[in-house]
Amino acid sequence: MIEEEAALTTVFDDDKATKRRLRRSRLVVIDGPDAGTELQIERERVTIGRSVICDLTLSDKAVSGTHCEVVASERGFIIRDLDSTNGTFCGDLRVGEAWMTAGTTLRAGQTHLRFEPAQGTVEIDISSRERFFGLVGKSLRMREIFAILEKVGPTDLTVLVRGETGTGKELVAQAVHQASGRATGPLVVQDCGAIPKDLIESTLFGHEKGSFTGATERHRGSFEAATGGTIFLDEIGELDISLQPKLLRVLESKEVKRVGSNQVTPVDVRVVAATNRDLRKMVDEGSFREDLYYRLSVVQIDIPPLRERPEDIAPIVADFLRSFDERMKRSPEQAFSIARDALVSLESHRWPGNVRELRNVIERAASLTDASEITLKDLSPNFQRAPTASAAGANAALFVEDNLPFKAAKQRVIDAFEASYLRALLDKYDGNITRSANAAGLTRYHLRELAKRFGIRGASD
Repeated sequence: MIEEEAALTTVFDDDKATKRRLRRSRLVVIDGPDAGTELQIERERVTIGRSVICDLTLSDKAVSGTHCEVVASERGFIIRDLDSTNGTFCGDLRVGEAWMTAGTTLRAGQTHLRFEPAQGTVEIDISSRERFFGLVGKSLRMREIFAILEKVGPTDLTVLVRGETGTGKELVAQAVHQASGRATGPLVVQDCGAIPKDLIESTLFGHEKGSFTGATERHRGSFEAATGGTIFLDEIGELDISLQPKLLRVLESKEVKRVGSNQVTPVDVRVVAATNRDLRKMVDEGSFREDLYYRLSVVQIDIPPLRERPEDIAPIVADFLRSFDERMKRSPEQAFSIARDALVSLESHRWPGNVRELRNVIERAASLTDASEITLKDLSPNFQRAPTASAAGANAALFVEDNLPFKAAKQRVIDAFEASYLRALLDKYDGNITRSANAAGLTRYHLRELAKRFGIRGASD
């Protein structure tokens, strides 16, 4: 796909990405109960379904609550089914995900839609920072998040952070707090999934002495403790449905009522919530209140998994090593560094545990190495056994021996192939990105980012 067809393009200034442009498009309902309805696509991701929390809400009863989504990327627009009951169809084919072009017709339930281009573009801000308080990343997706946090941080807006386990959702909450006018106040962290069901109301809102067995004294809940600052409600998707109306009432009234009390206590808090669950699906299933979802997601931050931003691994590792140097009181001459072979191996890993897993790997290596430079041999054995493309077959048994899942093993081979292919491609065209991209059928930006990911130097325009 040529660059002009990209849904997203990146604008550079002296080799530094400064903004992204989203090509405008729309979905038009051409047949079904909502014929004539259309959705202007002006964000990188929009959802279609029967639920009112979707960007395009359909009344078709054969459509699931959150049925499918449209995602913009540098290669174009993707339609992706969201585990719908009756499936998403492109023409006569039921698809999990598929690329769309102008005029593509879709079917969800009894509703037929057509994808059409529209005039103009939408500009998406990219921060010039590669760090926002405790968050580190130079990838475009992280710098987009930094741009949002720069605007949202100083406000009192409620923020919902979504992402897989270990992606750094609590770091986002800390950054929001530190960027706000509440930075000198408390940041109270409450894991909603770690509290027994019968204690969570008391934990959040407090209780009076004698209000239940074991309540031997008055207790201030997390909301009262966070007054003047921020409360971070982690794993909000685990909050019992029976308590959700009470949380909603607190968010709207800014008052709490302790268990066993008839009096209300005002609280002045900012709320940041986080989850690794799909709250939209939970709303559809009736296990999460729709009105609470809206109240929490005034601003929504989606943290990408580490496997989708390998270019962030090097700066994150460097940040971890600086932290270890400080904690272990190492002199500048003793400061930790990481060898290129070790970094390449880390960048090709799939990181199911995300940044938390990476931190554990680096901490282990820094603790066990006898030198200041962490090399491949200092990493655990599964990092040392990543195969080259030519050795993939010979090393397949090692994947099985290490209990590596098929998809993860396959990705290791693909990563090794991509690195070898890019080196050969850029060698052939003397490092010229434009000619190399044309020959490979990639956009210049995509090829540039792949070259950065694999540490391939010497690429130029």
